[in-house]
Amino acid sequence: MNQILVVGSLNTDLVVRAPRFPQPGETISGEDLRVIPGGKGANQAVAAARLGAKVSMMGRVGNDNFGGFLLENLKQNKVDATLVQRDDSSTGTAIIVVDSSGQNSIVLSAGANGNVSTANVDKISFTKFQLLLLQLEIPLPAVLRAAQHAHENGTRVILNPAPAQTLPDELISLADFLIPNETELSILTNQGVGDIASAESAARELLKRGAKNVIVTLGSKGALLVNTDTSKQVDTFKVDVVDTTAAGDAFIGGFAISILENKSLEDSVRFGCACGALATTKFGAQPSLPTKDEVENLISSPSTRLTTSL
Repeated sequence: MNQILVVGSLNTDLVVRAPRFPQPGETISGEDLRVIPGGKGANQAVAAARLGAKVSMMGRVGNDNFGGFLLENLKQNKVDATLVQRDDSSTGTAIIVVDSSGQNSIVLSAGANGNVSTANVDKISFTKFQLLLLQLEIPLPAVLRAAQHAHENGTRVILNPAPAQTLPDELISLADFLIPNETELSILTNQGVGDIASAESAARELLKRGAKNVIVTLGSKGALLVNTDTSKQVDTFKVDVVDTTAAGDAFIGGFAISILENKSLEDSVRFGCACGALATTKFGAQPSLPTKDEVENLISSPSTRLTTSL
């Protein structure tokens, strides 16, 4: 029995490194184009699988070459793709520019991801899974239906509200773990988020709307865990950043497998931070996702731990 079900997107990432992001109307030169498997759903599925979890992926790809490319990649990473369907739409695509500091700018073309429906979700047997991972690169009705089915069957839900958008309280309340970054948190709550205090205030607003645990990823500042019992900033790790693409997805994969192993929330967040940090040290989305040995080596190295705390 697989432990984790991911209902979400599969994209082909078309990635170019450039010295900086172009201004409107400007053309600049970049490096060679790279074609890399991506999509938040598939990234999180592969992230968890590389860490040792048994993972199933549900979504849609096109009948084009990119669709076959993504399915083969899932197979190579030991993700069960039985629930991934193919249709006549184009496969989802992400156009990504990475600047010299490793920051990225992304434009999505949903393609077949936009065809994931509530009817598709209704065919899934949620009793087979312990955890459901959700994001927002497929239609919101399908995301909500998946969360409803999971809740009804006792499957815990991790919701990564990305790309950022406003969400109904029903979906927020169905998530056992809501994991936004600072930008997503600001949009979810319509509050400015620029430091730890404002992040905690916004997270507590989500608790009022039904969230059980809010975990805000803070980049170099680690992550903030907020629930009715605690507010705790968890440190991250010092690494040389190459590309931040999929760092959040790596965090979620690490957090998910730690929850499956019954680690504490704080230890699960710390493990997720280590996964996210390692993902920034390599170029591309899924090629950057770490193995469990790599994460444990980073955690055990005293030279990589940051010392900031709340």
